[in-house]
Amino acid sequence: MKLSPKRLFKRNPKLNENEEKSGAGVYDRYKTEWEVRPGGMLVQKRVEGREEGTITVRVSTGHQWHDISIGATSTFGELKVLLSLETGLWPREQRLIFRGKEREDCDHLHMVGVQNMDKVLLLEDPAIKERKLRSSTLAQIMGVPGNSFIRA
Repeated sequence: MKLSPKRLFKRNPKLNENEEKSGAGVYDRYKTEWEVRPGGMLVQKRVEGREEGTITVRVSTGHQWHDISIGATSTFGELKVLLSLETGLWPREQRLIFRGKEREDCDHLHMVGVQNMDKVLLLEDPAIKERKLRSSTLAQIMGVPGNSFIRA
């Protein structure tokens, strides 16, 4: 099979005329800048003007929203602890769902792809919810005053 050079080296229609004249291609447009740290490690240069330390995660409980500021490299377990202060649910009673999957406590936010103002769904664990309901019903039947304490 014989290929003509015209088909192999077609001009890219996405490049504008200024880029063609200057010789700049697609790779130059997204050029990565590097820097050497004091220890001699070569790393990608940080983008100025963007705060990399914290992100804001919007957590939906179904009927209300909570905006939580947390470190970008934190885990879902740490997010559960902050949510327990807002919602009153213990971390073991919470199930966090991001992009359709329940996330483990040890999963890091940045590794899963959570970015600033992303939405996470908070559900109460159904097993613990049922256990609470049973104990409160039992307490009412038995005539025990006050709230019952459950260990999960």
